[in-house]
Amino acid sequence: MSRQLIKIPVSSPRLLASAIGVAITATSASHMAQAAESTESKAQGNSISLGATTVTGEQTQQSYQTEKASSQKYTAPLVDTPRSVTVIPQQVLQDTAAISLQDALRTVPGVTFGAGEGGNPQGDRPFIRGFDAQGDIYLDGVRDAGGQTREIFDIESIEVSKGPNSSFGGRGSAGGSLNLVSKTPKLGDFLNGGFTYGSDQTRRYTVDVNRQFLDTAAFRLNLMSHEQNVAGRQSINYDRWGVAPSLTFGLGTENRLNLSYYHLQSNDLPDSGIPYGYSSNARTAAHVNDKPDDGGNSSNFYGLKDRDFRKTRADISTISFEHDFNDSMTVKNTLRHGNTGQDYILTQPDDSQHNVNQFGTVWRRANTRVTTTQTTTNQTDLFGNFTVAGFKNTYSTGVEFTREETRASSYTVTPNNNPICTPDKVGNSGGQCTSLSNPNPGDEWTGTETRNYNGTNTIGVTKAAYVFNTLELDPQWLLNTGLRYDQFDVTANTNGASGRTKAENNSNFFNWQAGLVWKPLDNGSVYASYATSATPPGALVGEGAEGNPLVTTNSVSDLEPEETVNYELGTKWDVLQDRVSLTAAVFRTEKKNTRVLTDAFTYQNAGKSQVDGIELSASGKITEKWQVFAGYTYLKSELVDSGLKGRNGVVGVGSDKGNDMPNTPKNSFSLWTTYEVMPKLTIGGGAFYVDKVYGDTANTVYVPSYTRYDAMASYKLTKNIDLQLNVQNLTDKTYYDKAFSTHFASQAAGRTALLTTSVHF
Repeated sequence: MSRQLIKIPVSSPRLLASAIGVAITATSASHMAQAAESTESKAQGNSISLGATTVTGEQTQQSYQTEKASSQKYTAPLVDTPRSVTVIPQQVLQDTAAISLQDALRTVPGVTFGAGEGGNPQGDRPFIRGFDAQGDIYLDGVRDAGGQTREIFDIESIEVSKGPNSSFGGRGSAGGSLNLVSKTPKLGDFLNGGFTYGSDQTRRYTVDVNRQFLDTAAFRLNLMSHEQNVAGRQSINYDRWGVAPSLTFGLGTENRLNLSYYHLQSNDLPDSGIPYGYSSNARTAAHVNDKPDDGGNSSNFYGLKDRDFRKTRADISTISFEHDFNDSMTVKNTLRHGNTGQDYILTQPDDSQHNVNQFGTVWRRANTRVTTTQTTTNQTDLFGNFTVAGFKNTYSTGVEFTREETRASSYTVTPNNNPICTPDKVGNSGGQCTSLSNPNPGDEWTGTETRNYNGTNTIGVTKAAYVFNTLELDPQWLLNTGLRYDQFDVTANTNGASGRTKAENNSNFFNWQAGLVWKPLDNGSVYASYATSATPPGALVGEGAEGNPLVTTNSVSDLEPEETVNYELGTKWDVLQDRVSLTAAVFRTEKKNTRVLTDAFTYQNAGKSQVDGIELSASGKITEKWQVFAGYTYLKSELVDSGLKGRNGVVGVGSDKGNDMPNTPKNSFSLWTTYEVMPKLTIGGGAFYVDKVYGDTANTVYVPSYTRYDAMASYKLTKNIDLQLNVQNLTDKTYYDKAFSTHFASQAAGRTALLTTSVHF
């Protein structure tokens, strides 16, 4: 068999990251303190701005409040931006000990995650306000395509924009989008290093070093090495490393050139999930409001150590140049090439033969995928401000040209034939069948896996132009507008045993947004806004579960883009001497023109779904010692017109009309807070609640609601050394954080303790 698509060699960058981390943590506290004292005179007066972190020979805690988004497309401060935007700053990432995108987004209610399998790739699959945002993730304002599980060792902050957002980023974004902001070089010298030692053999090393080598030039390097098992789960392990160098010339001048590269590589034994149980033991039982069944032991792992694996890779190179024509006009050009891929065979605990309810057994169905996604983007932005007829305008305009290509194939696994797993086959079927209550991940796999090079090559080309503006009608009234035009052409060529088929679609669409802002006081605003998005056929370019996919036969698709609109009324206030930001919003999001089955093998753009909601949030310093980052979201979702029930063109029985949308909790709440007990000691904690979530549109399978509690304490051992203890899932709650539509759900980690030693110079 072949597993060579993505090579995971022992690499010198990983060894370097590990070696530096070991060296940092092996040094005694007394020696570090002595070194710190010897360099104190050099450090004094050299305060270095890091955005969310300030270094003055030691790390100081910064506010959870963010005043402005990083993207120039936001032409007003957040308090004057007429849409819901949550920014997760670096301090929240550090205090919560977040290490992945999913970890970080736990602090933002209204965002859930869905599970992947084979056809829908493994990786980050966020849902924002109930709509799949798998293809709506951006890195520094540029779409970050491809199925990935994203790390955050090189991320400064994460911006969550809620509501239809195609005017900002193009196709998709029905429920919103995510923008990850990278760490970049700064003027001055600093070094931040950390070693995290935790339960379940967690070992994490990170290094963030910045060096100014000219008056206006600096180099920054971020390194990461991470290994862990998973609390409360058998056999699973994650192993990854990353390196992210960046170089900037012209800091503080009118011309700035930034060169950056990002590499992440992983080799995991992934979690196969927990199968849904059945309310009935009948041989032909259908799911009726069923939840996952772990056979009485939440640590059960249904995968095969002898067969399962997942390897991933991401390489992203970026060149950006900025020029200030004057204080009121700047041009920026960003050229990026990204190459991401993954290669896996993993077990899906499949219940389609009703083994779970009949025999208390599980079929280890093999899901496989081999994909490579290449993306090249050139984006040019012009932004600034001007005054016409006494009216101030803050604007941003630009053009984008992008080519994305995904090559997707798989493995042929034999046998993989959906057997009836009678009890006598457990341990005697070459690894195919196992026990629901007592699975053995060490069962010998006697089958074969062969690379299947037939697959689909999908190419998407985007040409777009956009403009945004905030017009100050007078100091109390602002008009915020945005318009984007997209031409999106997508072609999918599929090679199969019976020959080659081709499907294509050419879409042209406008999206826009408008918001009127009233400022009764300088520190607050009340707004009303309207925004749209469009999701054309093939929008995910072969890397995700598409609600509006290309047809699979030789044809030119005549399906139209799905359309989403959002109506929102909200208010934002900076209170307590502008230290705390409060927001509140009510909204309705309607997705119209959705692709639904209207007759046997006939699809039309005729469906509709709808979400009505309320959002509240608070972030910042209640006092100089007490910080809070909190939010609440209520989502009432409905499949208003779901078309005929069916799959692959075959009409089924019944209708999903009136059901809740999948992965859409009615209530979700998050609270993270810290308090500085004394100058050297800070304590904190969090509570996270997510309501019951359905996995499918029929509302037949679900994962129960849960509340998770976290706690932390940090102590400044010296001016250069910090200790931080995080205990996640404090009560060791068994809960599920990803729901799949048919067979299984993903279980979250149990109680996890992490002790981090950090140094700052």
